[in-house]
Amino acid sequence: MDDIIMKHLQDILTAIEEVESFFGSNPKLYDDFYSNLCLRRAVERNIEIIGEAMNRILKVDKDIAITNSRKIVDARNYIIHGYDSLSVDVLWSMVINHLPKLRNEVILLLNS
Repeated sequence: MDDIIMKHLQDILTAIEEVESFFGSNPKLYDDFYSNLCLRRAVERNIEIIGEAMNRILKVDKDIAITNSRKIVDARNYIIHGYDSLSVDVLWSMVINHLPKLRNEVILLLNS
């Protein structure tokens, strides 16, 4: 695999690990997430990084084996350009449902 793609995959993995670290050893609870503006903004920033890294990967390999790779870029664009309509529920769904799967896929690609 191309070194540039590997670098961007590592950037994605690092951003996901940062999001995980924000929660520490505490369980992920929606109410805690909802009430913590700093946490939400930190998560938003890391999703922006993930989306930009994915965008750069897709410029090199549009067929990368990552589920919904284009939607990841779209999520980044939505956060940046639709900041005034971003719902906490959408962000929470990304953290709970999408980042764990993306993490697994990225690790598989990095290890191949």
